[in-house]
Amino acid sequence: MKCHATLTSLLFGLLWTGTLMATEEPKFESLRQEGNIEIRRYVPVIVAETLVDGDMDSASKRGFQVIANYIFGNNERIAMTVPVVAEPQGSAEKIAMTVPVSIEPQNADNSKMAGAQRWRIHFVMPSQYTLATLPNPLNPQVQLREIPAKTFAALTYSGSNTESTVQEKTEQLLEWLKTQRIETIGKPQLARYNPPWTLPFLRRNEILQEIKAN
Repeated sequence: MKCHATLTSLLFGLLWTGTLMATEEPKFESLRQEGNIEIRRYVPVIVAETLVDGDMDSASKRGFQVIANYIFGNNERIAMTVPVVAEPQGSAEKIAMTVPVSIEPQNADNSKMAGAQRWRIHFVMPSQYTLATLPNPLNPQVQLREIPAKTFAALTYSGSNTESTVQEKTEQLLEWLKTQRIETIGKPQLARYNPPWTLPFLRRNEILQEIKAN
């Protein structure tokens, strides 16, 4: 377990420094803000995602490793020939890291983050790519998916992300949405923007909840 945690920290370090430093975030339009809650309209994005079993902390680490391996080069570019045949080019490609790294519970209760034992972890791919230009993952656990434009409510906070803290912040956001009579869609997500060695009070965390657009 100690070796596993060290490897994860090393991957975080390599991804957030040097040529893979995280610089890009998904683009959005701010529609409304009240305190630390903001309504945003996001542009379409492509994500690399994987499903992982376990508690939030262990699933986050394992899911991060799986997708980090993909953007580090565990991938393959496919060339299309005539007649239409997909042929591997045999060259791997490193993909720049973006933020945030997001995790979403796959349990039946859409209001619960704490206690979930299956999670979807995803990275947003840099905006320069399309599904046609991204290299194919060699690990079948990694899937590429295009997400259309969506509207989210975001609650921003700092500090550490224990399951109890994440659940508390999720409930705060859902309660605010309820008082505003805003309809939610799907499950909440935890979005993290900083490497793990960032001091807790300097961290940027967000609970994101898709909502019905007006």
